[in-house]
Amino acid sequence: MIKIVQLQYSTESGGRSALRLQNAFLDAGIQSTIISLQRDTHPLQNIVYLGRKKRYIARLFTRLETYLTRNKVNKYGMFSFLPSGSNITGLKEIKTADYIYIHWVQHGFLNPHNIGQIARLGKPVIIVMHDMWSMTGGCHYSFDCNGYIKDCKNCPVFIKTKEKKYAEKKLKKKQKVYAANDNLFFVSPSKWLYNCARQSALLKNKPVFYIPNILDTKLFKPVDKKEAKNILDIPTNTTVISFGAVSIESYRKGWIYLNKALLLLKEDKLFTDVILLIFGSDYNKEIAESIPFKTKFLGYLGDEYSTALAYNASDVFVVPSLADNQPTTVQESLACGTPVVGFNVGGIPDMIMHKQNGYLAKYEDENDLAIGIKYCLENKVEAKMLTGFDIETTLKKHMDLFENFKTITKVHND
Repeated sequence: MIKIVQLQYSTESGGRSALRLQNAFLDAGIQSTIISLQRDTHPLQNIVYLGRKKRYIARLFTRLETYLTRNKVNKYGMFSFLPSGSNITGLKEIKTADYIYIHWVQHGFLNPHNIGQIARLGKPVIIVMHDMWSMTGGCHYSFDCNGYIKDCKNCPVFIKTKEKKYAEKKLKKKQKVYAANDNLFFVSPSKWLYNCARQSALLKNKPVFYIPNILDTKLFKPVDKKEAKNILDIPTNTTVISFGAVSIESYRKGWIYLNKALLLLKEDKLFTDVILLIFGSDYNKEIAESIPFKTKFLGYLGDEYSTALAYNASDVFVVPSLADNQPTTVQESLACGTPVVGFNVGGIPDMIMHKQNGYLAKYEDENDLAIGIKYCLENKVEAKMLTGFDIETTLKKHMDLFENFKTITKVHND
């Protein structure tokens, strides 16, 4: 039997991708275990949690990293560069695994040196890229910077010359690890990130594969919309526009453009009975007062049943992200039959067919975003996931990867 181990900062990070992939592996009769730095409130089966000491050290380094990057340009968001991490090669799950998946492992879980330690075990190591960190000097999204294509010199994330060196030094460390290990394989959940990888200085000569994230459509599926609204105490005749983000204030999530689009819609006489449903974030007075419609904050939804219910209670879901890989919120909403409006950026156009299951708005254009919301509501757009995102297809691509590794290993041995 194939044995797989997946490494993930927490079961919630990376859009729960490791956990969802693990469930698909287990259902297919493939043995899989997740090693997680952070513990779940209610520990899950087939999850190995690292000890309290490692979590404590990781928190200290994360705070230090936040302090050292306090002067960065906020537009670029998170920047991970400190050498904090854990050597986990001694764990039996690592020793006995046939394939090792590395997902989102920042915030003090693994650093490039640790990834090199794992690679030196000689097993196939699959790095699933949930953002751009694997190919940059530290930023998770480079936006308008193409420094990762060459050397990450003169990093625009920082203003001070000394701090700009962070990116250049970290890129060189990653380059050293990648060059020394030919058993590192990279998986991109989006075509956009795949194309970025193919032209990047770090990955242009490494094997990169395009495989979307897995979603369980037995859970995320359409249910009666009126019933879903009733459960959430929303009048059934009310139009529900929804938006999800753990941090609304994040520049990358594009809240400012959705807010402007809502102000434009308020001027339309058709939008008289509207509720903006916000989940992922707790109540925010400033945000609530800036919205021209009624608001309902659901807070962080810790279980997928509640998340699926929120999508089903929505008439349209808006994802105004300014940079994103393959946002699982788009997949989840479409699977629940709720159309999605988003900017034509990153991996979003992989999942939305314009005016068929949603609307692709012009980048950073609140007017077109408003037009898209109105279009989906007026035309009662019927949403569904596009072909190629179902469990069977995506799981087969992972199985094809394993066969690919066998071929590569045979060539090397010969």
